[in-house]
Amino acid sequence: MARYTGADCKLCRREKTKLFLKGAKCESPKCPIEIRPYPPGEHGRGRPKESEYQLQLREKQKTRRIYGVLEKQFHNYYEEANRRTGKTGENLLQILETRLDNVVFRAGLAVSRDAARQQVRHGHFLVNGKKVDIPSYRVRDHDIIEVREKSRNLMPYEVARATTADRTIPAWLGVVPDKLRVLVHQLPVRQQIDTQVQEQLIVELYSK
Repeated sequence: MARYTGADCKLCRREKTKLFLKGAKCESPKCPIEIRPYPPGEHGRGRPKESEYQLQLREKQKTRRIYGVLEKQFHNYYEEANRRTGKTGENLLQILETRLDNVVFRAGLAVSRDAARQQVRHGHFLVNGKKVDIPSYRVRDHDIIEVREKSRNLMPYEVARATTADRTIPAWLGVVPDKLRVLVHQLPVRQQIDTQVQEQLIVELYSK
């Protein structure tokens, strides 16, 4: 399966904002964007003012990098969002938020979306009692996601039990830390999604 294998911190520097791809490192003084808050490359410090198109492109790139989605899949998500009723940008964010790897991360069961993606691929999670090892699997309202019984004593989930209370859990999810269980109360609306992106710029980009 195709995936990005380069340095995550370069992505943050290119977008000139923290994408929170490296868990605790992003909150520490060692975060590269704290040391070098400009894009990577020979001309990183002297890039000219961005055009309207560049702003739209950067917003799209930032969004897909936050969620760890490659270009073709992201475009397919946009096409699906555009076919739905309602605002296309909000539909797109809802689709991205309901990916299983994102739900695992949002629920505090993984330190980053990359870690959540790896854990899902390794088959550590059940959805409604059935093993699911596809990170892009989309959850629905009233789904129950939980760590498999055989995996519950692994270190990441021991840490999750101890630290979930310190994390802010979105209102559309409910977490039972001692059982390592996540309840999907409803599909998220825009007000419940704290991802700092301007989705309208993405719609404008694809609408050209």
